[in-house]
Amino acid sequence: MTTVQGPTVGRRRLRSALRRARDAAGMTQEQVAAAMDWSLSKVIRIEAGSVSVSTNDLKALLQHYRLTDPRQVAELVELARASRRRAWWSQYREALAPSYAALIGLEAEAVGLRFFQAAGIPGLLQTEAYARAIFAAAVPPEQAGPDDVDVAVEIRLRRQREVLGRPEPPAMHVVLDEATLRRQTGGAACLREQLRHLVAMATSERVTIQVLPFTATDYAVAAPFTVLEFADPDDSDVVYVEAAMVQDVIDNPDAVKPYQAMFRRLRDKSLSATASLALITKIADELR
Repeated sequence: MTTVQGPTVGRRRLRSALRRARDAAGMTQEQVAAAMDWSLSKVIRIEAGSVSVSTNDLKALLQHYRLTDPRQVAELVELARASRRRAWWSQYREALAPSYAALIGLEAEAVGLRFFQAAGIPGLLQTEAYARAIFAAAVPPEQAGPDDVDVAVEIRLRRQREVLGRPEPPAMHVVLDEATLRRQTGGAACLREQLRHLVAMATSERVTIQVLPFTATDYAVAAPFTVLEFADPDDSDVVYVEAAMVQDVIDNPDAVKPYQAMFRRLRDKSLSATASLALITKIADELR
């Protein structure tokens, strides 16, 4: 088990370990709740990773499971501590949907990110002007607070600094529908700046960008999604889906597999990285 830096992955690993420990002990959640004098909902939420668990509660639970190996106990206690650490995005909790907060926590420790975007540019690759235009268009003026767009842009730019500024940033593979390159979000000048930013980002060996052209056949428009990969083999891939008015984190390996297969199909139907950057540059140069 590798060292955990952030609370989201720490909680995710801990919940999986506790489920395995309970199964090994041959106990149901109801039996655990009764033995620990906890509510059933507390057990369910701990195993779902929706709440953290104190180190004292964890040690008592592990004793109940007869899990006494000092090294294993120490690793699980460290996971519990990690899951309770305050992260930078905690200050924005009121402005973040739970699924978006979960994405931020997961991408903070991901080693690989695979994006498919049918509309819009991935947040980690957006310019400030493009991000502002996206958020301004997403919320009707009559529903937006005076600082909503500013806070959303601030969070997005902080995400970029935290993820892309890491000593070892994640490898990113992006598939963009050609429509994304031609939708003049924020106007022609804004889009031109955004497209040139994409080309500049793609000069990094850790960023690959491919374009799914209008000429691609047998393609049904899919909702934008991101596949997140982690270094530890115990951490299975996670998918973040961002559809109109809906954001969701998919953390079930069986439910993740179709997205992994879909990304491979979309990637294979796309232009090569070299041809993609040539097309992005051409479209940027044509914008006036």
